[in-house]
Amino acid sequence: MSIQDQLKEVIQNNEIILFMKGTPEFPQCGFSGRTAQILQACGVRFASVNVLADDTVREGIKQYSNWPTIPQLYVRGEFVGGCDIMMELYENGELEKILKPEDAQTESAEDQVS
Repeated sequence: MSIQDQLKEVIQNNEIILFMKGTPEFPQCGFSGRTAQILQACGVRFASVNVLADDTVREGIKQYSNWPTIPQLYVRGEFVGGCDIMMELYENGELEKILKPEDAQTESAEDQVS
């Protein structure tokens, strides 16, 4: 299986996944640390991949997304962006909508009536 196939599988198998330098508990760069903190502030569970542990993964994810920098956030298989984009989305309230879509959080009144 190619690195691109492996990345695709990991991204598809995790609802929210952050490719970062280091781990959420021990980030190895400020941008990665900031993105992990943003996700934690949003109160969501997320998977992470330490790209420093494997050069093939670090270069492969850049090719997969056609995005030159790390960190990279994927939500439900879609590339959201890096630190600056996440920060902007968080500040304007859009990130939480992406992370927790309203239809996933609430049930309709019709579902409550039998």
